[in-house]
Amino acid sequence: MTARDIRVHRIYEQAAADDGVRVLVDRVWPRGLRKDAAVLDVWLKDVAPSTELRKWYGHVPEKFAEFETRYRDELTTSAALDHLRALADESTVTLLTATKDVEHSQAAVLAALLRESP
Repeated sequence: MTARDIRVHRIYEQAAADDGVRVLVDRVWPRGLRKDAAVLDVWLKDVAPSTELRKWYGHVPEKFAEFETRYRDELTTSAALDHLRALADESTVTLLTATKDVEHSQAAVLAALLRESP
């Protein structure tokens, strides 16, 4: 089995020809972006953290380790994660988020999870 090609970008960045399947992984639509202007293939809002977890985290980097643990726990029964895995098995996947700090985002957690899981 070859390693999955998983990328993470902000949705506001220009799409690249080699992005593969572009998947928005935010629960809330990105501010200031018209839906008809978004360059994406799928919006998987059900793979995003729960509203409660998202609000608790508040994108505070010092909480990231605990956020990652809690988020991974939420994902253990996620059909949306299974869908994302299936996409990643077939093509390059670019996970999109509106978050400014991509390294401390749910997209980064998802990318790591997709790279390490069968």
